[in-house]
Amino acid sequence: MRILLVKMSSLGDVVHMLPALTEAASHIPTLKIDWVVEEAFSAVPAWHPSVNRVIPVAFRTWRNAFCAKQTWRKFPDFMRSLRQSSYDLVLDAQGLLKSGVVAMLGRGKRAGHDFATAREGIASLFYKYRYHASWNQHAILRNRSLTAQALGYSMGEEDLFSYGVTPPAAGILNLPRPYVLALHGTARLEKEYSEADWWELIGHINAMSFAVLLPWGNERERSRAERLAAGREAQVLPRLSLAELAAVLSQATGVVGVDTGLLHLTAAFRRPGIGLYPTTPPARFGAKSEPGAPRIENLATAADLVAAEAARRLRNLLL
Repeated sequence: MRILLVKMSSLGDVVHMLPALTEAASHIPTLKIDWVVEEAFSAVPAWHPSVNRVIPVAFRTWRNAFCAKQTWRKFPDFMRSLRQSSYDLVLDAQGLLKSGVVAMLGRGKRAGHDFATAREGIASLFYKYRYHASWNQHAILRNRSLTAQALGYSMGEEDLFSYGVTPPAAGILNLPRPYVLALHGTARLEKEYSEADWWELIGHINAMSFAVLLPWGNERERSRAERLAAGREAQVLPRLSLAELAAVLSQATGVVGVDTGLLHLTAAFRRPGIGLYPTTPPARFGAKSEPGAPRIENLATAADLVAAEAARRLRNLLL
């Protein structure tokens, strides 16, 4: 069986899709998946053994450079890649108007969320088959439910799942060992942990005899990382590709981070850590470890988010 999967962004959403593919492949051994994904996240699907082909799309870039010649040169290439093969099913697991359009352009019968559970209800009009996958559950369960219904098998037990990915090989040398990766950056300001709390938390981590590595994705985050590293046993990483950062993450002794895609990747790579959730509900969006894997503990109450308490929880996981 061959399907086209449309799940383009964000990084966390892409990671949350992986357990559904692992489960689907266990029921359909011949399953081959071609995956349409934002080019910034295109490394991730390739780490899953059931993904046959990755089809990158650059909607985020095109949106910001709609009139650029390069945009109009790339779109025909994307269309050729999208329509290269015919599929038994085209599954839109994103449920947006733009993902519905992409699904419509694929060659195969289309399936996705029903009007009530699509992120944008109008997207359901693009599908021949529509399925109800409730919002009142973790994103991983929602994806597993949709995929199971669309492919015709019964979803397994709620807490039995596997991301099924193999981390990329390490490409960064001369890192201090052992280290904790501090994921301080997020695209949404309301998800941030305060700089003062980060400063205190890094001090506690250093006191556990761990160095701290600080990645960054933009100039604002780089400046904050430099302030947090000043005079500490901490290192600001150079700008890294997603694959390079994933390799660093996969070798970390532990990870502490805000609600960001990299924290969910931490769970996929079976690393222990602490998730800091000042605003988003962990019950739906928390980093979720596989059964038997090192645990990620998500903290959401004001008392738990105090730096000293977060450090205590991290110490219990690592020492």
